[in-house]
Amino acid sequence: MSNRIAAKLLAEFIGTFSFVFIGAGAAAVVGSGAGLNGITAVAFAHGLAIMAFAFAYGPVSGGHMNPAVTIGVLAAGAMRVGEAVGYIISQLIGGIAGSLLLRTVLGGDTTGLGLPALAHGLALGATTVTITPEAGFMIEAVLAFFLVTVVLSTAVAGRAGSLAPLAIGMTLTFNIVMGGALTGAPFNPARALGPMVATGHFNDAWLYLTAPIVGAIVAALLHTGLARLAQQGMAAGRPGSAAQSPAE
Repeated sequence: MSNRIAAKLLAEFIGTFSFVFIGAGAAAVVGSGAGLNGITAVAFAHGLAIMAFAFAYGPVSGGHMNPAVTIGVLAAGAMRVGEAVGYIISQLIGGIAGSLLLRTVLGGDTTGLGLPALAHGLALGATTVTITPEAGFMIEAVLAFFLVTVVLSTAVAGRAGSLAPLAIGMTLTFNIVMGGALTGAPFNPARALGPMVATGHFNDAWLYLTAPIVGAIVAALLHTGLARLAQQGMAAGRPGSAAQSPAE
């Protein structure tokens, strides 16, 4: 293994470990009964953590810290398969390690360790809402779609320059403000799997592990499609191009 890929894998491990420890830790400390203020605190804990470590490790590995992001970048043609597999393994191990450390410092798993769960009988105004697995799948896929779209359009495409981590952190924050009470809003297989392993509870694991990947692939396809259309539009607008007749 070259020193370059080793540095990338280590960066993804440390970044994901830190992100899960802080994000899941905030969810464990705040608990499930804190209402909107608690959800906002958890959202900012995740958003600020991902932003900080994206700034720290973005120049090394791109600062994915999410297997869905890695799969999205791979589907967009911006990295190799072997490298993506290494990233995903490092992220999953980092997420599990972060959750196991969280269980150690909190003296067990009675807090839930930030385990994501679908809402049952959630009070919203004058009504209550229960999120079915089908609805949860759609929510997680859409939230991952938003995140991967921002990652591809800023960090990968280079449109936001050095401010890409800020855009990514903001996206993570508003995603959790919206979806935190509904699904727990991990939209990150490493963030979901870590607490599952640490608590031994794997309810709806299929949903939390697959939905973000579906959203990421859709985001990558849309990103590459829009890029292709933009290139075609630029080519058509150039003087003397085949799409522009002399009469025009």
